[in-house]
Formats: sequence, C-alpha cells, structure tokens
Amino acid sequence: MAYSLFYLYLCNFPTMQKRVLIDSAQFLLIIDRLCHQLIEHHKNFENSVIIGVQPRGIMLSNRIAERLREIAPKLNILHGKLDITFYRDDFRMKGKPMTANETDIPFSLDDKQVILIDDVLYTGRTIRSALDAMLDFGRPKDVELLVLVDRRLHRHLPIEANYVGKVIDSITTEKVKVNWKETDGKDKIWIVNE
Repeated sequence: MAYSLFYLYLCNFPTMQKRVLIDSAQFLLIIDRLCHQLIEHHKNFENSVIIGVQPRGIMLSNRIAERLREIAPKLNILHGKLDITFYRDDFRMKGKPMTANETDIPFSLDDKQVILIDDVLYTGRTIRSALDAMLDFGRPKDVELLVLVDRRLHRHLPIEANYVGKVIDSITTEKVKVNWKETDGKDKIWIVNE
C-alpha cells in the first residue's frame, strides 16, 4: 500500500521542480562566515594561498578573496585559478571535445598551505582531478577544501571539505544550481528536480 501511494506521488510530481535553498541575504552571510573561519585558521595568510577550481569554483574563490581583503586589508592574499579539464577521469568519455579554461597560478605551491575552493562538492571526482592538476605547480605543505554546498550522500571518493557553507541531503535526480550575481544577476542556490 505504501509503495503504491509513493508511486502515485511520483507519477503526479512535476518533471521539473526547483526550490531555493539559499537566498541572496543568506548567501552573503555564508561568504562572511567562511571568510572569518579562514582568518581564524590561517594566521595572517603568511604561507596560505587560495586556488579556485575552474569553471564555477573561481566565482566563489574570487568572492572569498575579495571579501577577505575587505575584512582584513593588511592580509596578503595570494589567489589563483586552476583548470582541471585534462585531469578529469571522464575526459575521453565525453562525446564532444572538452574546452580547457584558463589556469593562472603566478606563484609556486611548494610548502604552501593551499585552500582549494569549489562551489559544490558532490562525488569528489572534481576535487581528485584538482589535486592531480595542482601538483604541477609544486608540492603543498597542506591542502584544505572549501565548498559552498556539500552534497554529502553521493561521494564516490573519500574526500571531505574543511569549510562548508551549507550541507544538503539530496537524491540523485536532484541537481544543485548556484547562481552568481556577476553572471546570473543575483546570488542564489537552487535545488532542481530533473
């Protein structure tokens, strides 16, 4: 009986539903909280660097670096962006050629404390690729992960974030979409049922 009611519910459920997880005001609070956590754990950023993962992680890393400079203007924030296209494990599985994004890391990562930044942590495969790509720029002393959203139930690899904006539990048919003021007109995080 319970199964048939659930089946009827699914059959009558619209095919594309979306709901707001985080609105613009909450978004700014999360960015501020993450920045204060970084300041607390990285003394003066003397040996720490921020690396944004292309393409969507750089939106967050840009915002984090900019806000850190506003909160603590005396900090010397080294900030780079990393493309992982050719390090992905599905690189040759795509039907069409993948286009690489820009990598810009104008400093060595040797013996640095790296804060790797991406927007959504899902399976962990993107972060694994980023770790591989990052080694081309030196051997870090330590690597921490900062993400805006952690979809914790679907990890394929044992990867965990040190700093998390929001943890959500979602089913595999749902997709998390992050809108950025710079590209989408407004900061907002949606969950979309496809």
